[in-house]
Order: sequence, then structure tokens, then C-alpha cells
Amino acid sequence: MKRIIDFFKSSKESNKIVKWIELTALCILCICSIFSFYTGMTKIHSDAGKITYLDSMEMTRERDQEDYDEDYTVCDVTYRYKDQSMVISYSYEDYINLDRDTITAYKFKTDNGTILFFDHKDISEKEAQESYQQKMANESMAIFNLGTSTLILFVSVLIMYLFSKQFTTYEKVWFLSIMVLATIFSVIFPEESANGVNGIVIMLLYLLDTFLNILCELLISKQSRYNFLVSVLVEIVEIVMCIVLMYRFATMVTTLFFWLPIDILSFINWTKHKDDQEDQLTAVRCLKGYQEVLVILAIILWTVVVGYFLSGLDIATDFYNNETLETAVIYIDACASAVGVANGLFIFFRMREQWIAWYICAFLESVINIISGQYVLLILKLGYFTNTTYGYIKWSKYIKSHKEEKLTLF
Repeated sequence: MKRIIDFFKSSKESNKIVKWIELTALCILCICSIFSFYTGMTKIHSDAGKITYLDSMEMTRERDQEDYDEDYTVCDVTYRYKDQSMVISYSYEDYINLDRDTITAYKFKTDNGTILFFDHKDISEKEAQESYQQKMANESMAIFNLGTSTLILFVSVLIMYLFSKQFTTYEKVWFLSIMVLATIFSVIFPEESANGVNGIVIMLLYLLDTFLNILCELLISKQSRYNFLVSVLVEIVEIVMCIVLMYRFATMVTTLFFWLPIDILSFINWTKHKDDQEDQLTAVRCLKGYQEVLVILAIILWTVVVGYFLSGLDIATDFYNNETLETAVIYIDACASAVGVANGLFIFFRMREQWIAWYICAFLESVINIISGQYVLLILKLGYFTNTTYGYIKWSKYIKSHKEEKLTLF
């Protein structure tokens, strides 16, 4: 215990000016996060008050927003009239028997001017309050996203503060810049609900994925074996994301049966190959020409086989009825998972080529994120592109300075 305490004491920021700036930032972020959550919860749990009936109208069903199968227990159907809409949740049994394209919507108004729609006129007080709270939750999404993002940004600054001497100035600026951008994007581009999961929860997963991924890659660039401990959390978050969004099944299976085991094995292998002079560094190496060719051929084969197999399955995805888009994403995902497997093996064997794999993965992931409208995750890919260059240069310098040494695989 004393050793751990001494490590934290020796790792904290020593520059008094920087130290006070970081402490001030931590206080501001903590207050902002607490205030945001308090404001959002207060708004959601406010009283709807008196509900006044206004009129009724015919709304048209938006069928292009629906893509449900027997795996869904709740199916949301959107009806719209001009700029006004109403969402009705059906059980799957009721949904498959739903053949009408229009519905009569009854319009109500609360004391504070909030407009609510129902599919029947005689509403109970409980129904009115629940509908009002759902409306407030949707309107408060930006507030909750701000609270979530500032909380994760708080953790980011805290890590840089507690482990200040373990990171260079560039590494600190890069890490915090990515998290600040992610915070901004989470507020500007809020996520809609999917598969019965609130958009606030989905945004939380996106921000956690960004935070853990960039921390993991930063530790890899520093040749630190502790990146694999963070990587385990990355895999768990990404598996949850795939389940929530019902997509990218190739990546989910690869993560579950490859990445989690390889993280554990890699941590053991990296621990056995510490640098002779610096205990925190791991000795790294590079591939030979013919090995690179074999890897490329294996990636192509994997992409074709896995993509063909998954495209033939009847799986519900987040891309509705656009079969061409769905197939394209499946093949891109298959290629990304293949490059990911190669990347995992490169990392396990401590190969510099893992940075090239990072480049390819970042590009493929960016394409999928754009297609899926996951704009906040593009910040993560920006972090990948910048830090991958940094990591490649750093590893290359190490390999060049140790080229006379015998670097074994195991």
C-alpha cells in the first residue's frame, strides 16, 4: 500500500501553475456535471399540471422508420402531420397486425404550453404525466449529454493530474483535446433512442468508448503493458454497443472470442519483454516482407468469407429497409474485424505494423460511423489518426535504436 501511495505522490503534477489550472478545471467540470444532471432530473420529474384538450388531426404513419422482427418486444411507430409527430409503442404481436397508415391524434396542452399527443381522447392523469415526462426527457437530452460528457471529461483531467509525470505535454494536450471535442459533439449531435434504449444511454456508451479507446491507444504508443487492462473495458463497452444498436455482429463476435482473450495473453507476453533500461517500456519489433503479404491475403479472404456469410443471414439491423446500405456495412464491418484480428496479433507479438492496421481500422470505422450517423465517434477516429502517427514514429525510433538487439516473439 505504501508503495502505491508513494507512486501517486511522485506522479502528480509538480508545476504549481499547471496544478492549480487542473484543479480549477476539475472543480468547474464537477459542478457543471452535477448541475446538468440536477437540472435534467428536475425537468423530467416536474408536474404536468392541468391538461387541456385542443383538437384532433389525422397523422400518417412513417413506415420507412420501421424495421422490427420477432426479437423485439416493443415496436415504436411514428405518425406525423407536418412538423408534429406522435410515437405509439406496440407489442410485437400488435405491430404485425397493424395495417393502417393513418391514425387520429388528439392534441392536448399543459399549463406551461407543452403539446402532447395521444391516440385516444379520454386520457388518465397517469397517462398524461408519463407522456409529459417522456417529452421532457427528449427535450432534456442535450442537458443530460452535457452532464455525461463533463463527467467523463472530469475523469480525463483527473487522470492527467494524478499521473502527470507519466505523460508528455503533447500526450496530455492530445488526450484532453479529443475529450473536449467529444463533449462538444455530444451536445451538438444528440443520439436518438434505438431498440427501446434512450438516446442518453447510447451517448453515454459512445463517450465511454471514446474515452477508453484513446486512453488505451495512448498507453500503447507509450509501449505500456497496462493498455491491456483498459482494453478489456473497451471490449465490454463495444459489445454492449453492438447489442443495443443491433448491428456490427462480425465485430461483436470478434471482440468476444478474440479481443478479450488476446488482451489477457498480450498483457502476459508484454510483461515478459520489458525493456532492459526502462521497466515501464516493452521491447517492440517489426515484420518481414513476406509476412506482410501473407497477412494481407488473410485479411482479403476473411472479408469475403465472413461478409458473404453475414449478408445471407436474416438479421435485424439499425439500417431499416435499405438492403444495399446494410450489405455494404456488413462487408466493411467484416473487413474491419479482419484488420482488427491482424492488429490484435501484431500487438500481441509487439509488432510496429499494428499502427498501420490502426490506420486502416480507423478509416473503415469512420465510414461506418458516417453511414450510421454516429458523429461523436468521428472524434475518436480523429484521435486514432493523430496518435497512430505519433505511436508509429515513437516505435520506429525505439526499433532503430535497438536494431542490434535480439528481439524474440515470445
